[in-house]
Amino acid sequence: MLANDASAIATCPVADLLDQSVARYGARTALNFLGRRWTYAETGALVDRVAAGLQRLGVGKGSLVGLCLPNTPYSVIFYFAVLKAGGTVVNYSPLYVERELDKQIRNSGTTIMVVLDIKSIHARVAAVAEQAGLRTIIVCPMRGILPFLKGIGFELFKRKEIAVFDRHDGRHLTFADLVRGVGRPQPVEIAPDVDLAVLQYTGGTTGIPKGAQLTHANVSANAIQVIRHVACLREGAERILGVLPLFHVFAMTNVMNIPIMIGAEIILVPRFNLADLIATIARERPTVFPGVPTLFAALANCPGLRTEQLASLHLGVSGGAPLPAEVRQRFEALSGCRLVEGYGLSETSPVLTANPPNGVIKDGSVGTPVPGTVIEIRDLVDPRRLMGVGEKGEVCARGPQVMRAYWRAPQESEAAFIEGAFRTGDVGYLDEDGYLFLVDRIKDVILCGGFNVYPRMIEEALYLHPAVAEAVAIGVPDAYRGQAPKAFCTLREGSRATPEELLAFLRTQLSKVEVPKQVEIRESLPKTLVGKLSKKELVEEERRKAEGIAPG
Repeated sequence: MLANDASAIATCPVADLLDQSVARYGARTALNFLGRRWTYAETGALVDRVAAGLQRLGVGKGSLVGLCLPNTPYSVIFYFAVLKAGGTVVNYSPLYVERELDKQIRNSGTTIMVVLDIKSIHARVAAVAEQAGLRTIIVCPMRGILPFLKGIGFELFKRKEIAVFDRHDGRHLTFADLVRGVGRPQPVEIAPDVDLAVLQYTGGTTGIPKGAQLTHANVSANAIQVIRHVACLREGAERILGVLPLFHVFAMTNVMNIPIMIGAEIILVPRFNLADLIATIARERPTVFPGVPTLFAALANCPGLRTEQLASLHLGVSGGAPLPAEVRQRFEALSGCRLVEGYGLSETSPVLTANPPNGVIKDGSVGTPVPGTVIEIRDLVDPRRLMGVGEKGEVCARGPQVMRAYWRAPQESEAAFIEGAFRTGDVGYLDEDGYLFLVDRIKDVILCGGFNVYPRMIEEALYLHPAVAEAVAIGVPDAYRGQAPKAFCTLREGSRATPEELLAFLRTQLSKVEVPKQVEIRESLPKTLVGKLSKKELVEEERRKAEGIAPG
């Protein structure tokens, strides 16, 4: 067990984070979208107008408002406006297909959905609205947030991509109509420990997505915890690169809540494109870059990228997936900035641990607990038994950022806790200095001839090969051993390697039982909506092969 002691975390209604920065940094840029900027004062005024409009629609305590938006100023404005109106934010990916939208709308009870007037997004929401129970769809114009010339270009050249809908059908409401009228909302009394701020659905990479109930206290506490732990963020001076999608919990805290709390400028990037990202960094000169390992790997592997192009960065924060030591070292050497890895889950708002930027960074570790957090390692067979230093077990956590329960899932909620500690489903251990090392997901462990084989060990070994860009390992059916490891990888641009060469290399890095039965080289690997490497598609593909089912 390891506790990071700290003075009491003073939680608050999440909208207060914005109000406090509006008062302190009113003239400073809050949002930067493709070169168009909004100050904190302007952002606060817009949030108030939207919150007032939402209250006129009946939004208050108990209201669930869905945000199905890419990274735009609307994402930030509606997030804080919903909370200020007293409602609860339900995050949706704008890439969800109709089936996913329908299922989450029904499960959550979302009655209002906010979308862009982009046909591909709006059409999917509108298609399921009636059957899923959506009462209102608020449509926000893309042109309204673009710089003047880009707005004209969008109208002229992207007309076919703009959604067409009936404004008088009783379900649709335009942004202009929403904000018409009184500009300030009625104050709502928020009890941070009780009232839900966000219903955050898990990624579903290990099962059926579940809604984590995050209170105002959970969300505001985690912003405070990370700021204290990192201890190098400069108030009123940082510029945060916002390429991670804000509908994901990692970005919600690290790209939005924390920057808002410290008066930072948020440089919003609506979608990832490597060339555009490099141009944005050169033009806007961000100082802090939260990302997933695949983003840092893409930059580190980019031919011709020069150190001076990344010179404005002083801190990179990696989360969402294991950060290979090789990727961290290459990115730090190229950028000259410190890259630290953190760890958390949707259920923990999300950050539990992080490596300290100004302290010791241990390769392979996700760092030490953020203030007020207790990390416990519990026996995989008898979870009531706590493990000692260096002993592997399930990572469990306590702290003010831990969710209350899953939404409408009492059995899953009960199973998620052991003696009051949240069960992460990850296998790990604590070293003598209190650093947490993750071994793997419990459900990803490969049961190989009586041995536990951890895919992460195979992946980290593959990353040591100079030709490998990305790597994933899974368990596949094996007639003799029950399961056997199989690895998939992509190669760096301009590099060459054969599966046989990679297997020979792995035999020098792994024990005999850990060496994959096969290495498959691919042009690309499946990724989640936030860019994390995803295993479930590969697992399903191998299952179908084993059962003789044709692909597709």
